[in-house]
Amino acid sequence: MTAPLTPPHQPPPHDPDRPAPLPGLPASDGAPGTATELRQSAVVVAASVVAGVLLGLLWLWLAPRVGLYSDGKAVFLKNSEGEAAIGSDGTFVLIALGFGALAALLVFLFHRHGGVALVLGLALGGVLGSLLGWGVGIWLGPERDVVAHAKALGPDVTFDAPLELDMGAAAMLAWPIAAMIVHLALTALFGPRDPEPEDGPWPPTPKTTAP
Repeated sequence: MTAPLTPPHQPPPHDPDRPAPLPGLPASDGAPGTATELRQSAVVVAASVVAGVLLGLLWLWLAPRVGLYSDGKAVFLKNSEGEAAIGSDGTFVLIALGFGALAALLVFLFHRHGGVALVLGLALGGVLGSLLGWGVGIWLGPERDVVAHAKALGPDVTFDAPLELDMGAAAMLAWPIAAMIVHLALTALFGPRDPEPEDGPWPPTPKTTAP
């Protein structure tokens, strides 16, 4: 008489290769719950908004200036062939792209199991941060009432034109697009992988043939 074999649908009672579960901990794949993801996403949005202030300050500092002057009757460009106006847009976009890539890297490092909520947080935070950065740069930048400023300075005095974004929509999307692309790339290259399928039941179920 032989000992009964383990039923095919159950694992062997003592498998030396199977790690024992930790006591008191539920089975989980390490992914956070929905409530946790929403809290993490809110933190990402808040941090992005705060970073938007730094974006505005950097834009104000690095953006090329457009020189203006007045003859007492009208305001003219100091250099009519200059490309400083285009450089202002390009400077904002480049800084925003860098902020988006950095935000995606930090989110991936701190929340490797991030889901859809974190990606949406990156996108929303990027838009809000860009809007705030644009507002800070304009608010702290040169005087926006060009005519009144020219009259106050007098004729033949060069002064800086206010900061402008001619490609405003594209500039506002640079940060969120960069953040989502970089986060997607990092997740695809270094993100957690699905667990390998376990071996079949042991002993294997004998095949049956039709009579």
